[in-house]
Amino acid sequence: MAARAEIEAKASFERIRYAQLWEDADVLTQALGACAGGTLVSICSAGDNALAMLTLDPARVVTVDLSPAQIACLRLRIGAFSELTHPEFLELMGARPSTRRGMLLSRALAGQDAETRAFWTALEHDVDRHGAGGVGKFERYFRIFRKWLLPLVHGRRTLDEVFVPRDRAARQAFYDHRFDSFRWRLLLNVFFSRFVMGRMGRDKAFFDHVEGSPAAHVARRIHHAAVETDPAGNPYLHWILHGTHGTALPTAWRREHFDVIRSRLDRLDIRPGSLEAFVSTGERADGFNLSDIFEYMSPAVFAQVYEGLLDAAAPGARLVYWNMMVPRRVPPGLAARVIRRREIEDRLKAQDKAFFYSDFVVEEVAG
Repeated sequence: MAARAEIEAKASFERIRYAQLWEDADVLTQALGACAGGTLVSICSAGDNALAMLTLDPARVVTVDLSPAQIACLRLRIGAFSELTHPEFLELMGARPSTRRGMLLSRALAGQDAETRAFWTALEHDVDRHGAGGVGKFERYFRIFRKWLLPLVHGRRTLDEVFVPRDRAARQAFYDHRFDSFRWRLLLNVFFSRFVMGRMGRDKAFFDHVEGSPAAHVARRIHHAAVETDPAGNPYLHWILHGTHGTALPTAWRREHFDVIRSRLDRLDIRPGSLEAFVSTGERADGFNLSDIFEYMSPAVFAQVYEGLLDAAAPGARLVYWNMMVPRRVPPGLAARVIRRREIEDRLKAQDKAFFYSDFVVEEVAG
């Protein structure tokens, strides 16, 4: 329970922190490998990646989270997949414009428990304005950035041209000559400072183990998203700059996955609480989506939690996770029990559209 005690003492979990996932399920599902018929464990967050993991055809996806608000995000998605068409789902979530989100929200909540209905009914006004995927603290942070500050730096034409398909050389030229201006760099240094991000974006407790400048980190990762990968296919960058996903969608929100996910919703096993809610049962998992939870932990607690996960992992299970600004990998004392899948990491890291993260880790439990 050390990890839970450590983070619960520092951060609040009563409100939605992330109303949508900011981690690329395309690379996550590839990294988990062949999981058909197995048991997968996922940090819930907003629920999108747990839903995407259903496309791997597991027997179940055990979904855990300390935050009741984040669990409510997943329960809303379950209702939306069950009751809405795919175009209606995109409207409700905010990926597409809509004038009827209140009605769609009511339909999605119809079969949910009273607590979930009450939670989302209280947010109906915000959902109507921004979509259910736009009502978290992190999304509100980007909305302020997009509405009030970004227009001081770049006009609409420049922002639209970010998403014009180009080869890498042309993307570099556009970035150097049209986008990476003095005013843009100044905006990054102010808005993505540790102080502003801690107050308006992520919880300030999540920076306890961070060294270096968050703004410099963001600048490097935006270059990756704008130059090293193709922005035209990046739903996360599109949402930040335009407030919708455009033609690109996260994995679980795409039309080709909608019916498959809907048919497998009964395989979700939602367990409010920390990872210990799974580890303590003695069950074994064939793969873990661990988000970026390790960088919120002190090194000692990280080692303790990691060892518990290894004890709950079947041979060959993969532990997949991201690092944003705090480097975390298998603790040295446990290194003999895992195999680093470097070739998978390198290939998928180059494709990762969730550009905030500095590292993508795939570690496999030795047989």
